[in-house]
Amino acid sequence: MWKVYGLKNCDTCRKALKWLQAEGIAHAFADVRKDGISEDDVARWAAAASLEKLVNRRGTTWRTLSEEEKAAAESGEGAIPLCAAHPALIKRPVFEKDGRVLVGFTDSVKAELQG
Repeated sequence: MWKVYGLKNCDTCRKALKWLQAEGIAHAFADVRKDGISEDDVARWAAAASLEKLVNRRGTTWRTLSEEEKAAAESGEGAIPLCAAHPALIKRPVFEKDGRVLVGFTDSVKAELQG
């Protein structure tokens, strides 16, 4: 079963959940803002998928960060506690199953979820 991490009010997450349901792919959803995530979760995802893929530098949350916080996020290790503190900084959704981590909802991610 895939564990899906995202935000309840995120359009992409809602689209992904609807697609998973239609495809009959077993999944469980966790709202990272409501349920929270740990630095260990973020570190695990970064190790499997890379921080470059994981950190959303296009969103509102990124734009509201201070220059010091942005610099810390760019340093690599500083991004992990920052993402745990500000879950909306994480590109969504994040799919996790048996050590595999997929980020986003692209055609290639869909293909992997079906495989």
